[in-house]
Amino acid sequence: MTHRGASRSTTRRQPGEAATRGRRTLRLLSFNIQAGTRTDHPAHFVTRGWQAVLPHASKAENLRSIAGLVGQYDIVALQEADGGSLRSGFGNQTHQLAELAGFPYWAEQTNRRVARIAQPSNGLLSRFEPVEVIDHRLPGAIPGRGAMEMRYGPSREGLHVINAHLALTARARRRQFDYLAELIGDLRHVVVMGDFNTTLDSGEFDRLFARTNLRPPPLSPPTWPSWKPRRPIDHVLVSEPLEPVAVEVPLLRASDHLPVAVTVALPEGLQLAQDER
Repeated sequence: MTHRGASRSTTRRQPGEAATRGRRTLRLLSFNIQAGTRTDHPAHFVTRGWQAVLPHASKAENLRSIAGLVGQYDIVALQEADGGSLRSGFGNQTHQLAELAGFPYWAEQTNRRVARIAQPSNGLLSRFEPVEVIDHRLPGAIPGRGAMEMRYGPSREGLHVINAHLALTARARRRQFDYLAELIGDLRHVVVMGDFNTTLDSGEFDRLFARTNLRPPPLSPPTWPSWKPRRPIDHVLVSEPLEPVAVEVPLLRASDHLPVAVTVALPEGLQLAQDER
């Protein structure tokens, strides 16, 4: 964890004034940023494929666009950020976005190191100081998938935020959902965000909802592919005491994914700071 040295959006459900009057809210965003590589067409996976292993000036411009979006939120989960390798110009993209967007707290989890070429990572950006950051290694036949957790406030009345990037195969994802369910257990205030590589109606999420107090979001708008979104595979899930009052997909085409955002109303008694009263 390190201290700190305008986009369009489609709003799928807006909070009514009555829903949030007098209540604290938290703005959450999850975004697979594809290591800063913009993809606007299927052909770009071929014509721009070299950017997956080499640096390019457009990535810096793209990161500035991403920073303009993520700076509007309180807690941001990043997937497929680069931890500092050749393709990112040896810059840690989570750190760069934290500085560009003015986040005082950030944490990064590097899941793979492909020589000096690539370091796929998860990242969390936060306006609030966490009391703990924990790295979790997700199970799978091929290592390199991770989840990271930020904990805020006292253990019982605080908030647990988990950022996860799940596997491409259903068999591996089922093991990973079981791992997350065991990790969450009976925790009261939980947010799980990330790229799950599967849709809510696949049945795989049932393993998570059955064993925790997480619940499906009120809406699940498509986020992939960014140029013609058809599949809702990026999600923000919250536990029962937290109330989702707005779901939106900002139309920032800076990756092969679109980001997904949820505003939640916080229950009375939830503490984001250790000494909060």
